[in-house]
Amino acid sequence: MLTILKNGMAEFTVQRSRFIAYAAAVKSEDDARAFLARIRKEHYDARHCCSAWILGADGARQKSSDDGEPGGTAGMPILEVLKRRELTDAMIVVVRYFGGIKLGAGGLTRAYAHAATIGLDASALARRVLLRRLNVTVGYETLSSIEHWARKKNLRTGEAVYAEKVTLPLLVEPDACGDAIKELTDLTSATAVIEGQDEPEEVLEPIE
Repeated sequence: MLTILKNGMAEFTVQRSRFIAYAAAVKSEDDARAFLARIRKEHYDARHCCSAWILGADGARQKSSDDGEPGGTAGMPILEVLKRRELTDAMIVVVRYFGGIKLGAGGLTRAYAHAATIGLDASALARRVLLRRLNVTVGYETLSSIEHWARKKNLRTGEAVYAEKVTLPLLVEPDACGDAIKELTDLTSATAVIEGQDEPEEVLEPIE
């Protein structure tokens, strides 16, 4: 799934009502509540602060709020935008300053969905990728070969640690670890010491 790498904000006006959307990365319900409270405080004079969030690696935890708007016209359209973009650990809050003209249920639904969409468009998104770290320790004379191999494989590398030998961290997709270890062993004539972490770690891959 995707998540928000950099928070975004956007606004538009329809029938004199002003809609301001804030998209943010959140890691927990406490984060979501704190972000909503901050937006409420900043826009204390707004008529509504409607919101939705999705949490968890599989996006299973979801919540939306109409905050006084007619049921299903605000929170659910915001949530649907998050779901269509396949986002998780993400939240959108849409602030509405009422302009005196009622939009009707359909108009409200379209307005909140549009606000959520442009709020996300103003954000930077990233793909969540699980990678396993392999620490490869070799002699200095072998380092350039390992680095060249890693570039050809489009692998992420960490900061090398220089001591009597050099240790280069590599981030590899879990299913590809076996092949990577075999290729590294062959490349170094079995002189490399390869230590792998048991648990994969999450890496955010920016989406252009």
